[in-house]
Amino acid sequence: MQAELDVPLDRRLGSLAKLLAKHLNLFTVGQLLNHFPRNYLKRGELTPIADVPVDEEVTLIARVQSANSRRMHTRKGMLLEVVITDDADGRLGGMNLTYFNGYKAEKDLRPGVRAMFSGKVTVYRSKLSLTNPRYVLLEDDDDPDYINKPIPVYPAAEKVSSERIALAVGTILDTFDSEQLNDPIPEAVARREKLMTLPQAYELIHRPTVIEEAYRAQHRFRYQEAFVLQSALVRRRALTAREEATSRPPQAGGLLDQFDARLPFTLTRGQREVGDTLAAELARDHPMNRLLQGEVGSGKTLVALRAMLQVIDAGGQAALLAPTEVLAAQHYQSITRTLGPLAEGGMLGGASDGTRVALLTGSLPTAQRRRALLEAASGEAGIIIGTHALLSENVQFFDLGLIVVDEQHRFGVEQRDSLRSKASASPHVLVMTATPIPRTVAMTVFGDLEVSTLSELPAGRSPITTHEVGLAEHPAWIDRIWSRAREEIDAGRQVYVVCSKIGDTAGQEDDPTALELYQPSGAAAPPSDLTSVTELFESLQEAPQLRGVSIGMLHGRMDPADKADIMGRFNDGALQLLVATTVIEVGVDVPNATLMVIMDADRFGISQLHQLRGRVGRGGHAGTCLLVTRLEPDHPSRERLAAVASTTDGFELSQKDLELRREGNILGASQSGGHSALRFLKVIQHAALIEKARADAQDVVLADPDLTEYPGLALAIELYLNPEKEAFLERG
Repeated sequence: MQAELDVPLDRRLGSLAKLLAKHLNLFTVGQLLNHFPRNYLKRGELTPIADVPVDEEVTLIARVQSANSRRMHTRKGMLLEVVITDDADGRLGGMNLTYFNGYKAEKDLRPGVRAMFSGKVTVYRSKLSLTNPRYVLLEDDDDPDYINKPIPVYPAAEKVSSERIALAVGTILDTFDSEQLNDPIPEAVARREKLMTLPQAYELIHRPTVIEEAYRAQHRFRYQEAFVLQSALVRRRALTAREEATSRPPQAGGLLDQFDARLPFTLTRGQREVGDTLAAELARDHPMNRLLQGEVGSGKTLVALRAMLQVIDAGGQAALLAPTEVLAAQHYQSITRTLGPLAEGGMLGGASDGTRVALLTGSLPTAQRRRALLEAASGEAGIIIGTHALLSENVQFFDLGLIVVDEQHRFGVEQRDSLRSKASASPHVLVMTATPIPRTVAMTVFGDLEVSTLSELPAGRSPITTHEVGLAEHPAWIDRIWSRAREEIDAGRQVYVVCSKIGDTAGQEDDPTALELYQPSGAAAPPSDLTSVTELFESLQEAPQLRGVSIGMLHGRMDPADKADIMGRFNDGALQLLVATTVIEVGVDVPNATLMVIMDADRFGISQLHQLRGRVGRGGHAGTCLLVTRLEPDHPSRERLAAVASTTDGFELSQKDLELRREGNILGASQSGGHSALRFLKVIQHAALIEKARADAQDVVLADPDLTEYPGLALAIELYLNPEKEAFLERG
């Protein structure tokens, strides 16, 4: 397959190859052929001008409504001004074209003429405009074959038009050797699915005679995308299963049994079932590779801790990798507190067979850091919790048996592999996410991992009520927010207030639709920007409603010692209201906090709002979340807020999130130009196709993990999955 597709374009296209490489990053025959048309135009239909995007290269079919030329006043030459329309009588959408010295265009573009125009759309004097656009005249023809033949429209650049790309593709299709194309889809699968051959698919997606041919070719490539992606995931899982790992079976009477006996509550059914699954996989002699997803507050960390204790009982160590120092410190405090004497091995009053928990972050004082390094290397610490500091070359483990990655999406492949390399044998891996993942996404993005789900909340968790607070329609509600906060504080509870930025000019967001500070009346004058932590912290100290309230501030640029001090004081109840960034998004557990106020809530995604909301209602008191926004009620971003306010079901919200967001963002990989492997596959619409491709991939790959019988599939994985996409395949 690659013998032909890997041929450099400069051998076939001459100087045009340089333009394709420079402006579209297309270097080989395969990259050009996989630069598929984004849509197709029909000669007999005019393009709706109202749908044309601004500041993008476009190709459209329109009719000339008027054309007038005049001499330019400021320089020599002629200016031709053309108006085109998408309606025969000119009543609907129109666009202005401007040609400088357009003498040929003056002859060609007469009123009534239909043509295909290409160029970059701008807005001039409130009208859509094209300057010196390229055009191809379309003759009125009664031949139905001519009228119905689609015109492919490619993702283009200013220097490389869609027409030039079509000519380049045609040159390649006319000259390349289709006999050398080794199909990545096995013949038996293609025959059963009634898929056209690969040469046919390339021909018909680029040069269809009727639009139905293009649709059939798209279906073929859609199935190929799903099959290649699922094969890559299944193959990764199969190769991982070949690796050897140290078996870590449960030990009767060990730390895990003692811990379970100390628990003041009963595990949920889901926690028991997932725990049994992890226990069985840890006892095997090949590595566990599992994703644990669950609702906010469903007890994932407890499940992970029980797995860590099983590994410690079997003589190994566990490392917990957290994305921030605040979260690492929270895990350290929570796990140490939960284990009690079991985390005080060798200490006065500690359990005789207990272990130790070490914390390792970049900001630790030298003495503490040395002690943590020694405890990890000697095996004295059974659990080592840390941030990226765990990945440093000087960090060594006595016997690393289990890696737990919290909020896995924040870590890259190299970081995970760096930690794996510190184990003498392949370690077991458990990655956790508090963002529920729709099944189709789990199959598409995390198909190399076994997936466990916790959907049941532990007993004692209180309900959370969420409200949209639209200040555009109710400006006076801002004062009510701070009065509401005072009511919670007077009842002995605590309050979070979250802002989308810190406060100085570095790296700040700007939103022209939200230009006023959400502050109480009587406070300092607002700046003309989004609400920031530093500004709101200062203004709330002046708010009459919060007089006498102890207020703290927390953000990522603070000194680590100060961050730990602030979080500790909020944990202990010394601070009653905390103004923070999303540094408190995950892992922070203060049972006494009952009110979450999210300023500029429209700046956050659905999953992030759900995460933030999960910081309250963690004790015996009901929680309330206020989503504050200045956007108008009909603004599209308000739909996200309404969705979050309507339900606390994270899985329902994740499905809504998937519907609202772009496919490429969901997949976690940018999809640019001709290098996108996932042009046609949509995880919501094509769930059944993904299921079918997954089953086919399992049949093929599990029988031949090295793909020796399927060289086309092996090469297609390499061709279609660029390093960025391979990164999301390795999120385990």
